[in-house]
Amino acid sequence: MMHAASATEEGRRFELEGACLWGKVLGSGRPVLLLHGVTANAYVWEPVAELLSGSMSVVAVDQRGHGRTGPAADGDYTAAAFARDVAGIAAAMGEPLLVVGHSLGARNAVEAAARHPGTVAGVVAIDFTPFIEPPVLETLGARVAAGDRSFADLDEVRAYLRRRYPLLPDEGIQRRALYGYCKTAGGQLRPLADPEAMRQICAGLADDLAPALARMHVPGVLVRGASSALVSPEAFRRTQQLRPDLPAIEVTGADHYVPEERPAAVANIVLRFADRFSGERANNRVAGEG
Repeated sequence: MMHAASATEEGRRFELEGACLWGKVLGSGRPVLLLHGVTANAYVWEPVAELLSGSMSVVAVDQRGHGRTGPAADGDYTAAAFARDVAGIAAAMGEPLLVVGHSLGARNAVEAAARHPGTVAGVVAIDFTPFIEPPVLETLGARVAAGDRSFADLDEVRAYLRRRYPLLPDEGIQRRALYGYCKTAGGQLRPLADPEAMRQICAGLADDLAPALARMHVPGVLVRGASSALVSPEAFRRTQQLRPDLPAIEVTGADHYVPEERPAAVANIVLRFADRFSGERANNRVAGEG
């Protein structure tokens, strides 16, 4: 099995089993892998990555089926496949990774830690937990499916994104518009996220995550947006009961899209967590978010 990383003009390609992942790499220090949510891409992590890059080597990838990675060659969008990708990136980087995942990325981080513990040093799981109610996941699937459409221009994309993500700052809307869509032969814009991959991924999010979280024996942190419509207070409470040893943090001023809405808060959570491995102290804090 080959786990190779190669530099390209745009970023870095990770040649993995069944998929070739595109990623952005910046900074130096302990490696941290950033995994986005369903339909998103590596660029949504840009503000967090910039805050971390002063003391960490930050890798943000377009996961299989998303962004510049595109459809997986093997067509596999199971939790096992995503976890295998994390293990492959760790092998390419040459050491276990601190994995920070949002939504789908959080699910994948937990699964990777459970399935490939030697490749994951720790997990920050943001706004995805076990015990999410089935109707909530059904709503998510319908919302994702509705996004598979054409747009006349960037203004129409931005207007759509503003309705879909009401708490995202303007720069977050602009980032998703610029990096999440491609022009068709007819001149319209369509999402980069592969629709069949999104369908399979959303179906797989209903699989029970509790066994993997219970088996996760690396350090971890659970994070929830205080106004999240995906992870209910009850789901978060039950998750804390399952793993009372893991710190649980609720971030105010955020719904589900915590990394884009509160990037400095997320960066500080990661830096504090990384302190447990590197011994770095308060000088790594982001100003104003202590």
